[in-house]
Amino acid sequence: MRCPRSPGGRGAARRDPGQRRLRTADRGRCGPEATLAASSSEAGSLDGAEIAVGSKNFSENIILGKIALIMLKAAGAEVTDLTNIPGSTAARQAEVEGQIDAMWEYTGTGWINYLGHDKPIPDEQEQYQEVRDEDLEKNDLVWLPPAPMNNTYGFAITRESVDKYGIKTLSDIKKLPKAEQTYCVETEFTNRPDGLPGMLKTYGLSASDDQLKIFQTGAIYDATDRGECVLGEVFTTDGRILALDLTVLEDDKEYFPKYNVSLVLREELYEEYPQIEDLMAPVTEKLTDEELIAMNAQVDVDGKEPTDVAYDWLEEQGFID
Repeated sequence: MRCPRSPGGRGAARRDPGQRRLRTADRGRCGPEATLAASSSEAGSLDGAEIAVGSKNFSENIILGKIALIMLKAAGAEVTDLTNIPGSTAARQAEVEGQIDAMWEYTGTGWINYLGHDKPIPDEQEQYQEVRDEDLEKNDLVWLPPAPMNNTYGFAITRESVDKYGIKTLSDIKKLPKAEQTYCVETEFTNRPDGLPGMLKTYGLSASDDQLKIFQTGAIYDATDRGECVLGEVFTTDGRILALDLTVLEDDKEYFPKYNVSLVLREELYEEYPQIEDLMAPVTEKLTDEELIAMNAQVDVDGKEPTDVAYDWLEEQGFID
């Protein structure tokens, strides 16, 4: 099995003169050697393919990027690891400009943040189809069929708060005394078109400045667990929900968009190597909320390396030997 090409390989060659080089923690690292299981080999070889795989810089997206790297490399592709790109905008721009060829992306992010629509499409499949068609037409990007997982926004409360207040849904927040309707959120969430203002409006709620506490994304989970606020903004597949025994309130009015993850390829890569879709389809189908929560917890709670988590999961699921 071949190692990834150097940073001077295909991805760098297509970068415009003077353009800022991508800075990633794992740039060009050679991933673990693996052999495809017999069932995965039926998709066909990727010998001759040169593929730069990117990801954003949070645990789940990095793990998914490693999964793609391992599978593509095991199928014979020469891969470059460009995972761990800081920020969604930078990662997206890298794929649009051709610095990376493949990256996992979320349908809700594509529809609202990248394609500029104001309102999410409630039906998961319909939203995927609309994103797939529009992004192909405008940006030459191919969205493969999405996973069942849905890493959307949510609000979580502690087990003690569940027992104390007896609330299960976002509509139930109204039952809390006004002074105890306190929210731990990140700065971006207070301004996003799919963030806090719309959620409060949808559920007939309000929050003054002294009811909001701002934290970095990763700090919200511990802050909620410590009782800094009653309601903590979370990503619904984050492993710390399980580790801290938090309970995610049901979004009973379906305010938050669906964020099903899909492997997005540059069109030229997909046309030359369409077997990538068959190779990755069984993997994508196994990516449920439960599987992502467990993998995320191994990184965020247990301190394991994303590459090791991705490799072990692929082996456990029977995709590699």
